[in-house]
Amino acid sequence: MMPPTIRPNVDPGLRKVFATIGAPEDRPFQPDPFQVEALDAIDHADCLVCVPTGAGKTWIAQKAIARVCQASGRAWYATPLKALSNAKYAEFSHVFGAGNVGILTGDRKENPAAPLIVGTTEILRNQLYDVMSQGETLKVDLVVLDEAHFLGDPERGVVWEEVMIYLPQRIRLLMLSATVGNAGQISAWLQSIRGKRCHVVQSTERPVPLFPLFFHPSGELIPFFAKPNRGKERIHRKIQDYLTKRPRPRLAHRGKLPPFGDMLRVLRKYHLLPAIFFLKSRSDCDAALERCSDNPRPDSRRHAAIQEVIDHFSLQSAHTARHRQRGFLADLAVGAHHAGQLPIWKMVIETLMSQGLLDAVFATSTVAAGMNFPARTVVFFNTDRFNGREFLPLTATEFHQMTGRAGRRGIDRIGFALAVPGKFLDIPLTGRLLTSGASDVDSQIRINFSMTLNLLLSHRPEEVRDLLTFSFASYQRRGVRKSRAGASEGEADLLWRDFSRHLDLLREKGYVTETGLLTADGIWASQLRVDQPLLIAQCLKMGLLPSIDPALLAALIASLVYDRETEDAAVKGLTPKRLIHAFLGMKQKLSPLMEEMAALGFPVRPLLMKPAVAVYAWARQYPWEHLSTATQMEEGDLAMLMLRTADHLRHIRTLTAAFPESARTAASAVDLLLREPVLTDVL
Repeated sequence: MMPPTIRPNVDPGLRKVFATIGAPEDRPFQPDPFQVEALDAIDHADCLVCVPTGAGKTWIAQKAIARVCQASGRAWYATPLKALSNAKYAEFSHVFGAGNVGILTGDRKENPAAPLIVGTTEILRNQLYDVMSQGETLKVDLVVLDEAHFLGDPERGVVWEEVMIYLPQRIRLLMLSATVGNAGQISAWLQSIRGKRCHVVQSTERPVPLFPLFFHPSGELIPFFAKPNRGKERIHRKIQDYLTKRPRPRLAHRGKLPPFGDMLRVLRKYHLLPAIFFLKSRSDCDAALERCSDNPRPDSRRHAAIQEVIDHFSLQSAHTARHRQRGFLADLAVGAHHAGQLPIWKMVIETLMSQGLLDAVFATSTVAAGMNFPARTVVFFNTDRFNGREFLPLTATEFHQMTGRAGRRGIDRIGFALAVPGKFLDIPLTGRLLTSGASDVDSQIRINFSMTLNLLLSHRPEEVRDLLTFSFASYQRRGVRKSRAGASEGEADLLWRDFSRHLDLLREKGYVTETGLLTADGIWASQLRVDQPLLIAQCLKMGLLPSIDPALLAALIASLVYDRETEDAAVKGLTPKRLIHAFLGMKQKLSPLMEEMAALGFPVRPLLMKPAVAVYAWARQYPWEHLSTATQMEEGDLAMLMLRTADHLRHIRTLTAAFPESARTAASAVDLLLREPVLTDVL
């Protein structure tokens, strides 16, 4: 069936809704009741704030930080993303003065003695490890955990949970989140382990109301829901008719992208721009730009403003000046944003969108998490999401993060979520997601070798066993046992069993004594707070890493860092014999340990040549413009590989007493990797 011709049209039921589009009245700022309640609570207790995106959580943090600093205290503001930390650092430097704010992200270390530190949660966790091992306490009076729902993140939630467990009781804890369904349970757990009240502040009222729409392939905009029936939302009759039609009309031929230029024409006619289009893949986001060729050129004022932003970032990065997608921004006011792009290019897109200079951004769902990236309308084509391994249905939390970008406070009176039918959109699921509350957050704590080594710096094994009973996982499991007769082994027992498995292997390899104390090797290995500390420690002990060749050291570390699935092979013209020899030697010597770990049930990743080749070439000054093509890796993935490799090298750089030559070489290797366009001054 041929796609129909798109003609802009609206269901009559939308005319009153569309009449409310526009900017709200400019009124003096007046804090909302939930903001006042939270600020009062954090003066004497912990506080968990759960309110919709854009409702004003940062205002609470600013005022609480100001009170602490006025009393000559210190505060720590932790975020899940380096980019978000950079944004908050700039924001707080403007509010409190640059001299009063520092930043710690691994890539950046500025003004670390400032009364307010902004950084990633991993850095905060590492500081807690350090003070515990020294028998000291963190010299901070307030910790703010932004995006607190990351407690339930499968990959990084363990870090949030560790911070909450290790944080001294005297330090007040302010947690900010838009998406926590079981806030009361988290609060009760924190009260049980910290011995002080955790006040929950909740509000479900969005600062900008959200109205859901449906884009019919004919170009008609339809309300997603009919008028409520006895308090329940019903999918609009026209959408139900669409679902029963055979064959269903579709926007594009199978396997082809929709006519985004025509869709923008519809949205423009009804004043629904700017919009964020959430697409399934990076390649779709890039290809979508070509489908906007008939989008009107921005007027001279907007064109000049776009050009000014691009020029500003071009001074920081020559790569930005010649980026292949630059023309789409300046001439069509559209851009693409995804993890396959360089960090500085993503910052260009974010800056333009936040200033209201673009009509549309085509993005993967990663843009929804944590960034100030608002629009009047969000457009979604999928109700599933790739988690790095497989496509799974969107959770309510993921969906609310996406729709949370719709409607700009102070700019819009109303925001819109526009569902576009297609192969990957489950319309009934969309209806359930639109009306559902936030998902519950579950503990993601897991034992790893870095945690084991660092806990043994300050605790005997029997003390660690007691500490594991403080986990959120144990608290949640106790709740299950109360409601289910004959429940299985307790979560703390399972964690202790896993801890013991790690402990046994560390004993066998000489990092821990029989009595549970760290050996000299265990003490320096505890400083390797990285993904695979045991493998890197063994490389250092066995002399498998070069101690005088920074590029080669970086290359071998890269093979231990890379965790993406890829076809592996040497790259013609970029793989010298010395790299092949060093890589194969390391791989051969590590194989027995890796096989032993796999047999014991520990996760083990294959060692790959391609990331080593890419990092070696970059460290040896191979041009960035050719590196992506030569390695068949996207620029964003290459940049992330360089950044993660540099982060691991920084940990080796700290081992000045045990491995002085390797530490110096690691420091040199970091400098070789962190240059434009991987890292620039603006980042």
